[in-house]
Amino acid sequence: MKRILVTGGAGFIGSHLCKRLLDEGNEVISLDNYFTGQKKNIVSLMDNPYFEVVRHDVTSPYFVEVDEIYNLACPASPIHYQYNPIKTVKTSVMGAINMLGLAKRVRAKVLQASTSEVYGDPQVHPQKEDYWGHVNPIGQRSCYDEGKRVSETLFMNYHTQNNVRIKIIRIFNTYGPNMHPHDGRVVSNFIVQALKGQDITVYGDGQQTRSFQYVDDLVNGMMKMMATGDDFLGPVNIGNPGEFTILELAEKVIDMTGSKSKIIYQPLPSDDPMQRKPDISLAKEKLNWEPKIQLEDGLKKTIAYFDGLLKENPNI
Repeated sequence: MKRILVTGGAGFIGSHLCKRLLDEGNEVISLDNYFTGQKKNIVSLMDNPYFEVVRHDVTSPYFVEVDEIYNLACPASPIHYQYNPIKTVKTSVMGAINMLGLAKRVRAKVLQASTSEVYGDPQVHPQKEDYWGHVNPIGQRSCYDEGKRVSETLFMNYHTQNNVRIKIIRIFNTYGPNMHPHDGRVVSNFIVQALKGQDITVYGDGQQTRSFQYVDDLVNGMMKMMATGDDFLGPVNIGNPGEFTILELAEKVIDMTGSKSKIIYQPLPSDDPMQRKPDISLAKEKLNWEPKIQLEDGLKKTIAYFDGLLKENPNI
């Protein structure tokens, strides 16, 4: 049995990871300040005697004896990370420093959940790990984009200078149950709007593309990366290379929910990437990983989750 710390453990991805780690027979500590994480995401795990919940902000040091650390703590949707951009940068940078310091002290292996946003609005398609990105360092999204880029730098520096055992993954658009209904991400936005019969809001002309990964595939990739030997550090893309326009996604959600919603168009936010698609050759080679869940199958489960939420609380 390993003792594993998950920062952001009550978040959308963190809660799925905590459950999977517990199911595999580990002792798990969820660390979260509940800025975007929700306790209801992990309440079903609290009866497990090997699950511990700690309210804590990663911008402050935390001391515990653990074998592995998954550093997921950071608001990941534009509406949340732009709400307090300075706090977002602090979470990425100070959170990385504090978790790397902990890993150094207790000789733990530590995984950084980085993001496809490090590629910015890419001029290379699809994106490979050796692409350095095209990021606006002073734009609205830069608090998140640059914060994650610095966290990758810190991870490499702690490895080369202090021999900390690190892993870096770059997560592409991910969706599934436990997403916050108001997190501003496109899948949750469209599903909630469709189930409520509201107009579906598409930004720009809807021709920008994204690649959508179901959360179970991501958790598999994260755990496979953590299990690799010390000779492979990453970064490695974890995402679904299936590419869809935003308009295609909106039409698919309307069809699958049987909604009467109409599509309306709003101006495109600044620095919004026009294309986003992972090259996952490295993940296939090094992790023997690729996504298994098709978009329609994942959307069915996610629609059912939000439908249940709305039946409990129609005012969401």
